[in-house]
Amino acid sequence: MEHPHFSSTEAVVTALRAVARDHEREMTVTDDIGADQVSRRTSAGAFSVVDPDGSLPHEAFVELGGSPTVTVRVFPEDDATITVDGVEFADVPRAAAPAFPRSVYGGLAHLKGKFFPPGWWLIVSLPGDETYKELVVGGTLSPWLSRMAKTP
Repeated sequence: MEHPHFSSTEAVVTALRAVARDHEREMTVTDDIGADQVSRRTSAGAFSVVDPDGSLPHEAFVELGGSPTVTVRVFPEDDATITVDGVEFADVPRAAAPAFPRSVYGGLAHLKGKFFPPGWWLIVSLPGDETYKELVVGGTLSPWLSRMAKTP
């Protein structure tokens, strides 16, 4: 499925506000603006605020409250890192960032266990045929992850 194009980090944050409102979640946003503030900017020189093309990069960290805890870090390079109850999904396209928590809160996430190699995988299905899968690291599952477990 084709996701809507978000031309800026602020457009993604606005779409995430709509997700928080629809699912009655509290939301906090931390913005980092300028090449000297964002975490992954390498094209600007030292102590430079703008990129060589004159643009002002914008990065945002969004935290959605409740259970499960969902955080979204939106980068200026058109991608995001989304963490669901401690499980990190890196390199999610920025266009899919609002659909990701909507799927989690909408019941399109589940936990799947594997016997060999042993482990649990958190699987989040987005509308269409897009699916993200990450290994749950650590010895114990949170209460939310335990409820998501699919039994064979």
